[in-house]
Amino acid sequence: MKKVRLVLGSGGARGMAHIGVIEELEHAGFEIVEVVGCSMGAVVGGIYCAGYLADYKHWLIKLTKLDVFRLLDFTLSSQGFVKGERVFKAIEEFIGDHQIEDFKIPFTAVSADITNKKEVHYRSGSLFKALRSSIAIPTVFTPIREGNSQLVDGGVLNPLPMNLVHKEEGDWVVAVNLNANLPYQPSNPLADKEPSAYLKMFTAIQSSFPKFDTKTESLANLGLFDILNKSYDLTQDRVTELMIDIYKPDLVINISRDACGVFEFYRANEIIEEGRNAFHRVYDSSIKNGATP
Repeated sequence: MKKVRLVLGSGGARGMAHIGVIEELEHAGFEIVEVVGCSMGAVVGGIYCAGYLADYKHWLIKLTKLDVFRLLDFTLSSQGFVKGERVFKAIEEFIGDHQIEDFKIPFTAVSADITNKKEVHYRSGSLFKALRSSIAIPTVFTPIREGNSQLVDGGVLNPLPMNLVHKEEGDWVVAVNLNANLPYQPSNPLADKEPSAYLKMFTAIQSSFPKFDTKTESLANLGLFDILNKSYDLTQDRVTELMIDIYKPDLVINISRDACGVFEFYRANEIIEEGRNAFHRVYDSSIKNGATP
């Protein structure tokens, strides 16, 4: 089988598309021999390397809007408004914690140390400690303290960390970019799973939070959090473009930034399917053009 070094980028709930990509890579006969992930890419990649991707997928597709809301442990901290501990506790209940160095497939999670101004690469130690550090989106999730370091989302420095794979002759590098500037048209929009009363409650509560995924507002209507996060998105986009240009992966699978919002995990079926579709749009075209799997 063709060996793949897989790089999974950051992007909140859009990271569920990574599941579809992984499934289609395996169905196409590829052997994934290394995974490097950032933020939600680290979450999916780490759980895959631990051998629990099917369990994680099954958990995701059952989530409703109300479930997602209940998993967000809000805090009044000035460093972020979500602690992020509740969701990992829920995942740990059915897969347990694991030591990264015990995985059969080498795995790296990327975080950023804002105190010492450097990347942090987790290749050993607690899986959940690595993942919690990697997803700490500035202003959203509170940072993780480790000694004299404060660790935040790896996307701050390296949203698509292709430089960390250990490619050998004959391997393919496959990169999944969750922040592509592409229009999004769902192939099979799903009906909302919430009773109307729950929908009204969730919408009312959600309206008081930063809008992170706004698309059409004028600058005058954006709040502080929205401006900060849009600025963060622009930086990630430019770094991603440079990484792709420099390292030239064999396949780049692009997921539209508009596919879903940061916390829309209740759309798992739709977003996983988009990962499958995005994979085939690129892979099928590359085979027609003579690439050798």
